[in-house]
Amino acid sequence: MFQTTSDKEKDKKTKKKAKVEESDESESEKEEKSKKKKGKGKKKKERAPSPEIEFDDLETFVMEPAPQGVTVKCRVTRDQRGVDKSLYPLYYLHLDNEKKTFLLAGRKRKKSTTSNYLISIDATDLSRGGENFVGKLSNLMGTKFTVFDNALNPERALPDMSNARQELAGIIYETNVLGMKGPRRMTVIVPGMSKDNERVPLRPRNECDGLLVRYQNRRMENVIELHNKTPVWNEDTASHVLNFNGRVTQASVKNFQIVHNKDDYIVMQFGRIADDIFTLDYNYPMCAVQAFAIALSSFDGKIACE
Repeated sequence: MFQTTSDKEKDKKTKKKAKVEESDESESEKEEKSKKKKGKGKKKKERAPSPEIEFDDLETFVMEPAPQGVTVKCRVTRDQRGVDKSLYPLYYLHLDNEKKTFLLAGRKRKKSTTSNYLISIDATDLSRGGENFVGKLSNLMGTKFTVFDNALNPERALPDMSNARQELAGIIYETNVLGMKGPRRMTVIVPGMSKDNERVPLRPRNECDGLLVRYQNRRMENVIELHNKTPVWNEDTASHVLNFNGRVTQASVKNFQIVHNKDDYIVMQFGRIADDIFTLDYNYPMCAVQAFAIALSSFDGKIACE
């Protein structure tokens, strides 16, 4: 479902669907607390940790799509202690396993006219010129974001664009007329995949050829369109709920699942488990940098989307 049109036909007979995890209500904690008060509560389930994932090169791992059939389970922590961090929090992505393996760090750039988040494979080095810089989340249009890798701006790249930066994702938050009373609506656009399960490179020469413009003009060749799953209204809790298989325990406007419309395949899910701790799980064809950047976009202020 994620391959380019030509690759789909060639690989149609051998293609297999990735496994998708079933889910639990994100608001179930409220019900459990209510039941416990009445003496009918059951012991709360522990969140299932990620299977052991080993890799030799961190930069390669965070850029590669998740293996098909494997859910990479992670945790995002937000550090906003102190005056400086209250305005520019630090965000960290770790594997949600016993080792709590560090993957990525991100922070909003200071003195920038637009919202830009730098993403690094070093928790202590978040500089744009550092060798650990692997990607950037850029917000030039209020509710629309673009995710880039660490290569060069097209204006400074070679004529053949071989060293130009790739666009990894486009993120659109639709205006919510209900404000705080309604759930967010998100569209995520990512490059398509080849029959060899490799991301199709997308190196726009200018802003008129990027993922967001392609989506706007419905030029969807080599592009995958994803959306957030619509939450269901729960009369008992008087709130919108999603099923997260126990991975999310607190209600939040930031909780979401990104799915492929064809068969509701969950590509990514993100949700709160504490004031500054969130779970982030992603599946093929998404990589850690894409998933982390999408999560960072959810923290950025967006008019009429909160």
